[in-house]
Formats: sequence, structure tokens, C-alpha cells
Amino acid sequence: MRVRMIVTVVLAAALLLGLGAVAGRTGGTTETAFGSSDRPSAGLPAAIAAHQERLRRVPGDWTTWAALGSAYLEQARATADPSFYPKAEGALRKSLEVRAGNPPALAGLGALANARHDFTAARALAQQALAADPWSDTAYGVLADAETQLGHPLPATDAVQHMLDLRPGLASYTRASYDLEQHGRRTDAMDLMRRALSLAVEPADLAFCHQHLAALAWAAGDVATATSEITLGLAADATAAGLWQLKSRVDAAAGHLDLALVDLEKVVARTPTVDALVEQARMLTAAGRDPSATLRLAEAAHQLFEANGGVDDLGASALALAAGRPAEAVQLALREWDRRQFAEVADAVAWSLHAAGRSAEALPYVQQAEALGRLDPAVAFHHGMIALGTGDRATARLQLQLALALNPHFSPVDAPVAATTLAGLS
Repeated sequence: MRVRMIVTVVLAAALLLGLGAVAGRTGGTTETAFGSSDRPSAGLPAAIAAHQERLRRVPGDWTTWAALGSAYLEQARATADPSFYPKAEGALRKSLEVRAGNPPALAGLGALANARHDFTAARALAQQALAADPWSDTAYGVLADAETQLGHPLPATDAVQHMLDLRPGLASYTRASYDLEQHGRRTDAMDLMRRALSLAVEPADLAFCHQHLAALAWAAGDVATATSEITLGLAADATAAGLWQLKSRVDAAAGHLDLALVDLEKVVARTPTVDALVEQARMLTAAGRDPSATLRLAEAAHQLFEANGGVDDLGASALALAAGRPAEAVQLALREWDRRQFAEVADAVAWSLHAAGRSAEALPYVQQAEALGRLDPAVAFHHGMIALGTGDRATARLQLQLALALNPHFSPVDAPVAATTLAGLS
């Protein structure tokens, strides 16, 4: 089994190379999973300026055009500003104009397609890059991200395995960790993320690894470990929005909703994504405050994403649901499902159908969301409420018990509903 092979290969690489002695920075994140290419350090604006200066002097330097495109893409990720996407595309296509079919530009365009959520295009571009250079670990990373989001677990694992074989390191370890998490192997996923952490040098990479260790601990209801990892991550990089988002959940779990909202304000000030803004709106609702202004900002963020070439019916569905438009949420989620059969999309379809009063139709989708074995308290909660909507009280009881056993604080909005509903089923 390829997932088991991931662990074996990583352990072998650790013994061969010596994790403590291996330095380097080989990856980061995109909006989708675990990034596409070598992530620049905090000196990103200086790097972009240096690339631009080089190209003024040597306009035919196709490698620098590709590097500039990737730097613009990283700038978009770091700032949650999709207006950098057209700049990234222009530089990457210029690289291809100068040197047709060059793998770095093809892989860069694939990473851009992933960021825009055009995962089918990302897969095709990664395959083109690999046809030109079968040794490109970067292209395998792009391919792994695309196959994961398209709901193709075996090809995704295979791509991660190739990446590990070619270049065991931070980027491949983090993707392997994510792949294992998708299959419900949280302990193995945490082990690999700790190996990735041992390679991290730059503050952003340290924060990245701590963030995902915190997320894994939080999903398992281990608040103490999640808190520790968040603290360590913020000590490395106090600007890491993902860590502040996790901190908001920990603060909410402790009953400090006002502090949680302060945390989320830091998130949306730095990375105003639809996901973060919808979470902020739900937190405001839990605190008894009006979320309408935040939802309007989320609408604007979604429009900006689409205006710069992005497609995100999943985010639009979540936004419609938060705004009380379940029928629209169903339509959008199903449209996303037509493009990609990923577990997260299946869960969104299921929950929007349930919200629209169509629980029987929702049931197969929530079961699909659980198919790989990932243990997610939010999905278990959704399954329990959907089962109750179909009249299956026994399954509802089991799933709500599972959600609260995994993490009794999984959501300041939904966890109390789960507890109250379960008490009524006893």
C-alpha cells in the first residue's frame, strides 16, 4: 500500500541523511494543501525587485521569468491578494515564450492553477512539466496537490511518493503528512510533520510546521498540545495568520469569545479570505453579534478571487449557507462536486442539502466525506444531524458521540448543538 510506503521511505531517508543535519527550505502552502515550490523568505519584495532588475538587464533569461512568476504567486499566498495572480501568469508565460516547454514555468503555472482552484488544469500542467523533466520534485508536488483536491487519493499518494524518492525534505514530508491525515492516520501524520519541523530553518517554515501540528492536535481534541504548538509557532512568526485562526478556536473553547474574535481580526486583517471571514461571521453569531458586515466583506473577497481568475464555488457555498441561503448553497456545492470529488466538497454538499431540508439526499455525500477514514469532528457532527434528519436516531447518537469524543470544543457554534441534541437522544 502506497500510504504505508510513504512512512517507510521517510524513515529510510531520515536514517540515510540525518534529519538534524539536513537544512533547507523546500516548500510552503497554498490555499489548497501544501504548496507548490520553494518558498522565498521574508525578503520576498526584495527578491521580486532583484528578479525585475535582472530581467531589465537580461530580458531573455527564462529561468528568472519563471522565478519572478513563482515569487508573485507566493506574494499572493502570503497576502491573500489574488491581484498578484495575473502578474504571476504573465511572468510564467513570458518564460515559456522565451523557452518553450520549460519545466519550471509549467510547474509554476500548475501551482497557479492550484491556487485558482483549477485543479484539472493544474494536473495537466504538472504532467507536462514531468514529461519534460521526470526528476522535478516541484512538479510532483503540484501534481500531488491537484490529485488530492480532485479526490484521487491513489494518484495523490503516488505523486507524494515520487516527491519523497526524489527529494526527501520539508516540502515532501509535509505533503506526506497531509496525505496520511487524509487516510485517518493522524499519529503517523504528526510524526512526519515533526520530521519536517526538524528541517525547518526560516521563521515562516517553523510557524508552518507548528501550525499543522497544532491543527492535528486540535482535531484530536488535544487542546494542551494544540496550545503549545500555537505558542511555539507564534514565537517563530507572530504574523502567521493560520496560527491566529487556530488560537481563536482554542480561546473560544475556553469560553473567551471576545479574545477569539480579537484573534480572528488579526487573521482577516492579514489574509482576508472567504474561509477566514465566514469563520469570523460564525464566531460573531456565537457571541450574539451581527455578522452582516463580515459577510459582505466575504462576498467582496470572493468577487476579487474570481475577478483574478479563481473559481471557488465551495467558498461561495459556505458563504451562502452562512448568509441563510441554503438552496443557493446546495447549487454551488453541487457545481463544485461536478468538478472534483474531494471529501471536503462532499461534506459541503451534504451539509447544504441538510440545511435545505433534504437530509435523505445528503446522507450518501456525508458518507463519501468519510470514505478515506479521516476522523473529523465537524464531519461526524454533520453526519449525526443528517442521520437525525432522516429519522435514524441510533446513527445520530453514535455520530454525535464521536464528534464530541474527538473534540468536545470543535466549534463554538456546532459543539453546543451537538451536546444538546445528544442529550435529547439519550
